[in-house]
Amino acid sequence: MSRQGVFNNLIEQLMALPGVGQKSAQRLAFFILKMEPEAAKNIGRAIIDVKDRLAFCKTCNNITEHKICSICASPKRETHKVLVIEEPSTLHVIERTGEYKGLYHILLGALAPLPGAKTTAPSVQNLVERLEKGSITEVIIATNPTIEGEATAIYLTRLIQPLGIKVSRIAFGIPVGIDLEYADEVSLVKSLQGRREIGPL
Repeated sequence: MSRQGVFNNLIEQLMALPGVGQKSAQRLAFFILKMEPEAAKNIGRAIIDVKDRLAFCKTCNNITEHKICSICASPKRETHKVLVIEEPSTLHVIERTGEYKGLYHILLGALAPLPGAKTTAPSVQNLVERLEKGSITEVIIATNPTIEGEATAIYLTRLIQPLGIKVSRIAFGIPVGIDLEYADEVSLVKSLQGRREIGPL
């Protein structure tokens, strides 16, 4: 591959990242080109390490170097309560508040609200199987306040309520349309404290 081909390939690979268009990819590519060789190699090694050493927790889908993450393995967590979120990044934001002491279940996406649309939350069935084991008495749904997040909350509520488990939805003092990972910690604390139980649908 020619030098120009190598550079263009880097741009194409960077464009595969979310939110990175052609102009942003070009800027990043030029930045990488001007970096010290060792610094650029460190970035490459970090990416490889993430793919080689990290995986999703077998229980909750949190990011971990082990089969079970430190939260699921901790004897200090409230094991009767599960907070359902869309992505691992949201877990870290909630943990920083220090407000929530229960367990998590990460859906790795949300459900498309339109009939026939593709489901993008592959861990819904794993959640149901986890709940059927009987040790969990409350599920707190904390999907994002988006159309997809609301559709997911409704769908989950309909699945969970027949199991006799309390279902609540966190209160949102957070603007509609914002992802939870970008919310401030005070708003998240108020949302957790003000969660409400969802009645029969």
